[in-house]
Amino acid sequence: MYRLLCTLFALGAITLAPILAHAQGGPLRIEITEGVIEPLPIAVPDLVAETAGSAEMGAQLARVIAADLTGTGLFRELPSSAFISQVADFGAPVQYADWKAINAQALVTGAVSVNGNQINVKFRLYDVFSGAELGDGLQFAGTVDGWRRIAHKVADVVYSRITGEGGYFDSRVVYVSETGPKDNRRKRLAVMDYDGANVQYLTGSEDIVLAPRFSKTGDRVLYTSYETGFPRIFVLDVGSVQRRVLESQVGTMSFAPRFAPDGQTVVYSISQGSNTDIYSMNINSGVTNRLTNTPAIETAPSFSPDGARIVFESDRSGTQQLYVMNAGGGEATRISFGEGRYGTPVWSPRGDLIAFTKQSKGRFHIGVMRTDGSEERLLTASFLDEGPTWAPNGRVIMFARETQGADGRSTLYSVDITGRNLRPVRTPEGGSDPSWGPLQP
Repeated sequence: MYRLLCTLFALGAITLAPILAHAQGGPLRIEITEGVIEPLPIAVPDLVAETAGSAEMGAQLARVIAADLTGTGLFRELPSSAFISQVADFGAPVQYADWKAINAQALVTGAVSVNGNQINVKFRLYDVFSGAELGDGLQFAGTVDGWRRIAHKVADVVYSRITGEGGYFDSRVVYVSETGPKDNRRKRLAVMDYDGANVQYLTGSEDIVLAPRFSKTGDRVLYTSYETGFPRIFVLDVGSVQRRVLESQVGTMSFAPRFAPDGQTVVYSISQGSNTDIYSMNINSGVTNRLTNTPAIETAPSFSPDGARIVFESDRSGTQQLYVMNAGGGEATRISFGEGRYGTPVWSPRGDLIAFTKQSKGRFHIGVMRTDGSEERLLTASFLDEGPTWAPNGRVIMFARETQGADGRSTLYSVDITGRNLRPVRTPEGGSDPSWGPLQP
């Protein structure tokens, strides 16, 4: 059996080396540089209905699976009108010649059964040109109202088997949902599937809320609220929507919180007069530690995945730049040296890159760099791009983009780390400050 696609992502030039059993018998190798790629043709027929009344569910599942895969920019779905074979029996042998004839290089087949409120989904993935199944078939079970999650799980497995990368479709994003004009914008916290579906609101819009941040396990959210008239940090349980203020911060202006990987420590900023420094707190005991102590404005801290270091923004050099220090504080090392101002740094879950917002020559950019500041690469440019957050696999970034003018609107976008496949994320209302959570259990 050949591995259908082996993907090597590099920060600059991107090389994809898919190895396929070519129609002529030899391996097909595709090399792509500068993020340019010819999407892999893939067929995703409707899942076979194994119980009465489940045909519509089979079609819906196939559409979500296909949308997940094509949304990466790495796949091109072949239309059902081109199919020669119709998959009417999940257990029947695959007619590889029929799929080769329409140039399908990968084929996803599946079956669905619905019994009351229970749903069971089976699927298989095939390398068409080698005529072999990729991995073993799998099945997922759940409730009918969770069918989209099952589709995302299937797509994650397909994506991982073909690319060698971890999946990210069965994940959620917490963000600030925005309505109204710029001079009277109403904001509330919301959580959604990674693709904008299944939006749930976590707070009302009576008070300004900012910068929600998921915990590593996705069960809690930190955010800043102005409900008392000045910024205070709250911890919200996503399941129960119960929340509490970080008590030791009463009477101070605290903001920009983020969880440590252990889920027990929070790092954040406290503003006193013209000075802003970074602190850490154990959220159970309330014990705090001051991590920076300079006359500068230092904020937007983010932990490395191992919890050993923190990247943050500071104007201690005279302009807004990025610095890295040990998690316990101490001397910090500047890592940004390009032209312009840098902010909102976020460490990749893989530990290899730091994403950031950059302002230069009147434009805003989302960029990435190595953790030592080398190999800086700008991925976007617009009137206002800000607030990057990483997908669980560390290969896609979501951020907020605001359009110019009094009627300007903030919208969520995603882009991969090559700078290609820039896509809007559809939400019912405007959106900002996204935080991408982990894969769901």
